[in-house]
Amino acid sequence: MRALDRGERFTITRNGVPVGELTPLGRRRRVSADALLETIEHTPPIDAARLRAELDEVVDQDTEPRA
Repeated sequence: MRALDRGERFTITRNGVPVGELTPLGRRRRVSADALLETIEHTPPIDAARLRAELDEVVDQDTEPRA
């Protein structure tokens, strides 16, 4: 816990495979509504079919729960 207080992060593994991350709670960062709206205005629209196809190429969609 002291390490977390100092800002250290930890990767949680199961049999050497990363499964999670333990991170310290950070200070909340605020973005003004105007800055958020400007960012959204300049964001290209999302092509849902293309996004799904790209995700399917790189993500292992194993639906079996880990025990």
